[in-house]
Amino acid sequence: MKTKVLISTGGSGGHVIPAITIYNHLKNTHEILISTDKRGLAYLDKNYKAFVINTPKLNNYFLLPFSFLKILFLTIKSFFLLKKNNISILISTGGYMSLPQCLAAKILSIKIFLIEPNMVLGRANKFFLNFSRKLICYSKNLINLPSGNNDKLSIINPLIRKEYYETETYLKKDNLFKIIIIGGSQGAKIFDELLKKSFVSISKQVSIEIVHQTSKKNINYLKNFYSQNNIKSRVFSFEHNLNEVLKQGDLCVTRAGASSLAELSFLNIPFVAIPLPSSKDNHQYENAKYYKELDCCWIIDQKNFDEEKFRKLLLELINKSQDYMTKKNNLQKLNYQNTWNNVNQKILKIINEN
Repeated sequence: MKTKVLISTGGSGGHVIPAITIYNHLKNTHEILISTDKRGLAYLDKNYKAFVINTPKLNNYFLLPFSFLKILFLTIKSFFLLKKNNISILISTGGYMSLPQCLAAKILSIKIFLIEPNMVLGRANKFFLNFSRKLICYSKNLINLPSGNNDKLSIINPLIRKEYYETETYLKKDNLFKIIIIGGSQGAKIFDELLKKSFVSISKQVSIEIVHQTSKKNINYLKNFYSQNNIKSRVFSFEHNLNEVLKQGDLCVTRAGASSLAELSFLNIPFVAIPLPSSKDNHQYENAKYYKELDCCWIIDQKNFDEEKFRKLLLELINKSQDYMTKKNNLQKLNYQNTWNNVNQKILKIINEN
């Protein structure tokens, strides 16, 4: 009989993508269930057996008493969910959404494994660190790790969806330098408003194509903008096969979510990271800094964005400067041992040894 595992995740892509990846690594050797909130269901198709547990945020002081009561109720619900399904292992991808499941797993003495895809230890993972068997992460230099917990760390290559390993090499059919903008399906003001001015200026000097992810409400606006300025473009909000889009890019301008950077890195796409300034504990900047210190990317501070400097940087990269080629080569070196099988064997070893 297969060991039963529950993967607890939240509603953002940063939580769900690692959960989906872990699911696919374990599905042949374990029986897997997933718990998420309503937002997370958008990322999960019918192949995943998912339970919905909507954990409230704890950032509204006036609603704290109600939120604590709801978390207590959800912990009881999680307790019976874990017990009814004979769960032996809980894997949490972090975030406040994991609180009820981790609390219930602790009560039931279920093995807890935490996943931290960011370079900064999240607050929920930090809270449950002492209850866990292992903290699975990507670097031994994890920021905010309490002293004396190095033995808890299990370092693996970044979790990347299986379809990225199966992505075939793209053969360019034109000479257009393709820039991909990943602002997230919710969009980002700096991506939708400030960057496009630079693209207009550059398009008058060199041939470019823009592939721009934005919010649904901005799709027509951006399509019209690029069309009016005679810039070849594709604008979209959500794409299930994002790997097929990314592989065509010569350069990507992106936020600095851990999964996004790992996937770009694996596909050997040089990227300019513009970390979200309001990300908790500044974790997006630290994610980008990890690659910057390996000379694999460029970082732009959104708060001090300089349109002229950005335009000059893009022109250098479009002309395939030495800096561009160095970073492209470094990305290739960084990922040469990152195979699905290697990561799979490491995950199974971590879980089975504990």
